[in-house]
Amino acid sequence: MSLSRFIAQRIYSSRDNKQKVSRPAVVIAMLGVCVGVVVMIISIAVVFGFKNEVTSKVVGFNNDVQVLSLMQNERGELLPVITNDSLRNVVESAGGIRHIEEFAIKVGMIKTKEDFRAVQFNGVGEDFDLSFFKTYLREGEIPKFSSKESSNKIVVSRKIATDLSLHVGDKVYTYFVNETSMRARRLEVSGIYETNLSDYDKSIVLTDIYTVRRLNGWSDDESSGFHVSVNDFNNVDFVVNRLVSLVNHNYDRNGCTYGAFSVKDVAPSIFAWLSVLDTNVILILVLMLCVSTFTIMSGLLIVMLERINMIGMLKALGTSNFTIRKIFMHFSVRVVGEGLLLGNVVALALCWFQWQFHVLHLDASVYYINYVPVKFEWLMFLGVDILTLIISCFVIFGSSFFMSIGKPAQTMKFE
Repeated sequence: MSLSRFIAQRIYSSRDNKQKVSRPAVVIAMLGVCVGVVVMIISIAVVFGFKNEVTSKVVGFNNDVQVLSLMQNERGELLPVITNDSLRNVVESAGGIRHIEEFAIKVGMIKTKEDFRAVQFNGVGEDFDLSFFKTYLREGEIPKFSSKESSNKIVVSRKIATDLSLHVGDKVYTYFVNETSMRARRLEVSGIYETNLSDYDKSIVLTDIYTVRRLNGWSDDESSGFHVSVNDFNNVDFVVNRLVSLVNHNYDRNGCTYGAFSVKDVAPSIFAWLSVLDTNVILILVLMLCVSTFTIMSGLLIVMLERINMIGMLKALGTSNFTIRKIFMHFSVRVVGEGLLLGNVVALALCWFQWQFHVLHLDASVYYINYVPVKFEWLMFLGVDILTLIISCFVIFGSSFFMSIGKPAQTMKFE
């Protein structure tokens, strides 16, 4: 063990009652680092957890990418596209595609004896991935939706069911306006889901794509478009750009032009709101790093002032300024290291407890989720630790130059 490390160890482990100020200052400095790390890690875990939960819900309704028609009719409704094997093969050729499913949309109205509600009927078939809706299914069941025949069943949200006093098994009349007439269907409520994503819960109803096609007057190979799932959401923009080059400005037999859009284009306001959270995290990180830096620097200076006689004696014995600086650098790095270790243990324990038991709750009508979500972003956590350590080392190195001030005789006389 080197001389500087040995002396630093003795200073750290010293319990001399004469050092009435430096010991609490060291504890405060360590706690300052600990608190800063705890706040930074929890902030990252909560923000990334929140973004992940909200994003997964928006993607659940819209999927990662949509291939749609760029043309509308006189009522502002998108014209159908031909979703045959040819288009499916073109979409698959973009690469990075996990799943493709066709869907059809029809705006209609659900009417009960007491009330009515305008909703959007999303028609889905056998190829539709229902895992998202199964996750948030609260009552009943999701029927086997088909493109060959109608089940005459629908799945509604808790919001719609509450507003219209609907229950599983109830049969309701639905009405659809076409160009020259109004059509009615009597459908049974098969299931009730709840995602707390109010913009979608208040309007989205699932039913058979066969039913929606008949209501729209479409053929069996006409749909509103394709929902496309990608292997990695981080690559969604790359996949969209590939699809744009493959399908945009191509025409089907009806003369409709295709277009490809990511979920960020479909729900821009939600993703713009989520991006603001990144700014909040950066502000918290900067603030906590400043707090940690200040506590480290103040604690180190207090220790140096109380050990100034020792510094003067070491100088008188011929110890170089660099060796003395190394003593306090070793001392401070240990304080920072213990603060980092304690902060990580506390932060990860709190995050795990919230992740496991959902102790802290939120207002779902405001935050789209009824508990505080967390996500363990290990690389981000490691980055926070490394950044804190690097900044602390720079602060410690700069503060250690105070050891070069003063002559040995002057420092030994200091009280």
